[in-house]
Amino acid sequence: MNFEERLQELLDELDLFQDWTERYEYIISLGKKLPTLAPEHKTDDALIQGCQSRVWLHTEGEGDKLMLSADSDSVITKGLIALFVRLLSGLPAEEIIKADMTQLDRTGLREHLAPTRANALNSMANQIKQAAVKLIS
Repeated sequence: MNFEERLQELLDELDLFQDWTERYEYIISLGKKLPTLAPEHKTDDALIQGCQSRVWLHTEGEGDKLMLSADSDSVITKGLIALFVRLLSGLPAEEIIKADMTQLDRTGLREHLAPTRANALNSMANQIKQAAVKLIS
């Protein structure tokens, strides 16, 4: 599946929930399912700048595809980075670079987050796009 198809699948899943409390619980559950990042990948270089919580992003190239793994010390933030891993991991770097991350706003998530967490979404997206650029450079 490409980015748009993955995003639509996520939107369809979120539509199943009646309110934002249930949606938050779902996002938190995505974070809980995210495998713990290996300690050697929890370095200062892997920290996403601009996040109130500590969020580590590890990227690896497999051919032209960017593989993502991540972790956080906050359950909601771990859920947020899990969304990015789900939407982007394994996609070609070119597709990640071209992906319109503002499409995540269709989830309604940004308007239901504290401003610092909403800004963290931008930081996560930017760092992933930077990793994609490095992969093809």
